[in-house]
Amino acid sequence: MLRIGGVASASHMAVFQGLAKHFRRQGIDLDWVLYSNYDALVDAFVAKEIDLAWNGPLSYVKIRRRLTDPCQVVAMRDVDVDFLTQFITRSDSDITTVEDLRGKRFAFGSRGSVQAGLFAYYFLKQVGIDPRHHLAACTFYEERQPTSRSDERDVIERVGKGEYDAGAVSQRTLEVMEGEGTLPENNIRVFWSSPGYSHCCFTAQNDMDAALSKKITQAFLSVDRTDPVGKAVLDGEGCRAAFVPGTLEGWEMLEAVAEEEGLI
Repeated sequence: MLRIGGVASASHMAVFQGLAKHFRRQGIDLDWVLYSNYDALVDAFVAKEIDLAWNGPLSYVKIRRRLTDPCQVVAMRDVDVDFLTQFITRSDSDITTVEDLRGKRFAFGSRGSVQAGLFAYYFLKQVGIDPRHHLAACTFYEERQPTSRSDERDVIERVGKGEYDAGAVSQRTLEVMEGEGTLPENNIRVFWSSPGYSHCCFTAQNDMDAALSKKITQAFLSVDRTDPVGKAVLDGEGCRAAFVPGTLEGWEMLEAVAEEEGLI
């Protein structure tokens, strides 16, 4: 029996239950285990306690760096290919380029967020803006007044109200909020987008039999929104429409940034 691991959350518990049911239909016995954090998941995968891992972007890079032979990326969500970090401001703002941020107030997402924290900070430095010296103010989610909102929704809320002049979010969060009708209408404007990069992925042990690896990928690709179990899995994972084949492209930038910032 195969074992898949992920980080403990209510959504992952429901998703893994659905995946186990779907995989059994495809002739693959699948069990699942949840870990307290991504570092514990990385340790478990490297120790081969699990066969598959549902990785965040940074945990995948950590696994890849710790293994002599890289792990296999067997599948991804459709939203995790060409992922984008974007900088936003109010529609009536005079900010049109990143250079215009000098002397302005900027809101990051969580410190642990690749898209709205790590990459956003790095991209600013790459264009010559040191957030601690060239901005009038900058904060991470954890440094602001506690709220029930997620970190990126908090950025959007505070920028929209004018508390901050600009902020960092992912394109995906903007898409989701627009679909929900919760994005401040005609009040938020994107003025910068990052190069595309890969985000989350399902990885398998590198020594897994090639035929089994291919079967696993096909099982992910066959998750169908018209099936109630498939719909629950795809909705739980926040997919637009489907899982897609895994790719080894788009990770180089994240690995370089994580190394520069001392995270790996």
